[in-house]
Amino acid sequence: MSTHAKRERLLLADLLEAVGPDAPTLCDGWLTRDLAAHVVLRERRPDAAGGTLLPALRGRLERVQAEFVAKPYEELIQLIRTGPPKMSPFGIKQLDEAANTVEFYIHAEDVRRAQPGWTPRELDRVFSDTLWSRLEKGGRMMGRKSPVGLVLRRPDGQTAVAHRGTPVVTATGDPSELLLFVFGRQAVADVRLEGDEAAIAAARDAKLGIA
Repeated sequence: MSTHAKRERLLLADLLEAVGPDAPTLCDGWLTRDLAAHVVLRERRPDAAGGTLLPALRGRLERVQAEFVAKPYEELIQLIRTGPPKMSPFGIKQLDEAANTVEFYIHAEDVRRAQPGWTPRELDRVFSDTLWSRLEKGGRMMGRKSPVGLVLRRPDGQTAVAHRGTPVVTATGDPSELLLFVFGRQAVADVRLEGDEAAIAAARDAKLGIA
């Protein structure tokens, strides 16, 4: 049976292929070619990928990113489709599912929602529940930079705390939209925010996300 990560990987590759190498994305300063290079680097060059978190590796990350950007776009797309090399930790199904389901979903929306006339995907309940589970487990890491208290709420009333503090803002929406919100894509996330006006403005402008 196909995993969520495998499905999202193929959807991302299809999107990148469809819009071409020079289309905009929601990632600041990145065209689709840059985003494709990032995805490939993350899976194939862990020695450089650590530069997203470790300043000491930042120079290596930038050099290797530039090397991948210079590759033919079609090659990058094929590398995304075929997945990580055999010796990569991402080649383990369970780790691939844990690490890449959200990664690929977010980046697919980075491509989709940067294009004119974009429309949201309709997600099945099983996938929505999977994304909600990730929010329940990792929401506090994603929302740790919030300047205000942040509560995430599904339409059915289920809640998760992304950041403790006051004043409190409650974001209500489908798990997929809440995930985009706490990953710093507030401008395109379809959520309803409740709280005082200044707190809502602060939540919308915050640099949220893992990195």
